[in-house]
Amino acid sequence: MTLLTRSADRSTESRPEPTTTLPRKKTLRLRLRRDWPLLLLTLPVLVQLAVFFYTPSLYSVIAFMDFSPYRPLWENPIVGFTWFKMLFEDPFFVPALINTLQFALAQLIFVFPISIGLALLMHSIVSTKIRSLFQSIVYLPYFFSWVLVVTVFAQVLGPSGLFSRWLVGMGQDRLDIMRDPDTFMFLAWMQWTWKDAGWGMIIFLAALAAIDPALYESAAVDGASRWKRLWHITLPGIRPVIILLLILQLGGILTVGFEQYQLQREAVGWRTAEVLDTFVYYRTILSPGGESLGTAAGLFKGLIGLLLILAANNVAHRLGEQGIYQKS
Repeated sequence: MTLLTRSADRSTESRPEPTTTLPRKKTLRLRLRRDWPLLLLTLPVLVQLAVFFYTPSLYSVIAFMDFSPYRPLWENPIVGFTWFKMLFEDPFFVPALINTLQFALAQLIFVFPISIGLALLMHSIVSTKIRSLFQSIVYLPYFFSWVLVVTVFAQVLGPSGLFSRWLVGMGQDRLDIMRDPDTFMFLAWMQWTWKDAGWGMIIFLAALAAIDPALYESAAVDGASRWKRLWHITLPGIRPVIILLLILQLGGILTVGFEQYQLQREAVGWRTAEVLDTFVYYRTILSPGGESLGTAAGLFKGLIGLLLILAANNVAHRLGEQGIYQKS
């Protein structure tokens, strides 16, 4: 009798209790009641997005209109893809597109790995004081404007800069990298690296901090060298962040910036420094009646970025990573 009661008690204990699911409206109401302070903090950001991003996006329809700012939007005649056709027939557009792709790929191939290397180097520094000093020195240039960055490089590498005066003192010719179209890619690479690599390092440092230190201790006890720990623990630990940032950079691959190339466009020539952002500035903003052409160029950039994001995210899913969104 005792065995039967014990077995009955065990059977009742092993049975899962029935779970009650709340209606969706009720759970949403509970979440809003619980998270309203956090939602209130996001309100200024939502207002900024609505005013400066979403509302201007509604005016993308002028890329398909013969737009004039002197008449209401609905009175502008529809012209279809005429502005896109004019965009690709423009003799300045194709060189600007080629230069943009070259600069974007150079940033992706050369600057992006430098940020990862700086993060790994920073992560390996034991001293807290040295780490703080190194971190401040590396990512401080990110807060400099491009005007200041170009001025610093002109004072160092310009015809009257530090290196030029040093070479003249040794009886050599002046160094004129700032005005040489052949070396502008290398010059732009140095400027990107000095300004942006340190900021990318901060993101990877946050990913490195999330790796469990017990993994390194266990690998060290098993006899794994530093390089094996780097290859089998560190890099797999930050691989999701690397893939996520790669996808985001691919989405903005046609947006390489404006100020850096605008400031040096006169020195090296428009064929070398013309990108899509400067093309839109000169061909649409400074030209009367170019609003529709500039909007068509912006839509083209957005479409290419969207296709690249979808393709890269699909590749990330095939590699087993989450990407920027999960499949349903």
